[in-house]
Amino acid sequence: MTGGGDDDEAMCPYCRREIHEESERCAHCGNYISAEDSPPSRKPWWIVVGVLVCLYLVYLWMTR
Repeated sequence: MTGGGDDDEAMCPYCRREIHEESERCAHCGNYISAEDSPPSRKPWWIVVGVLVCLYLVYLWMTR
C-alpha cells in the first residue's frame, strides 16, 4: 500500500483495503466490486428438479 493518494487506487467497499481502480475483484477479500462484474448466479440443479417434481405431483392430484 502506498501512503499517498494515487489516482489509480480505490477502496474495496467490503474490506476497506486499497485496490486498483480498474479491478473487478478485490485481491484481498475476493469479493466482486460491483454487481455487473460478478458472474451470473445459477440455481442449484436440485432446486429446479424439486420444483418440477412438485408441480407434476400437483398436476396429478388436480386431474384425479
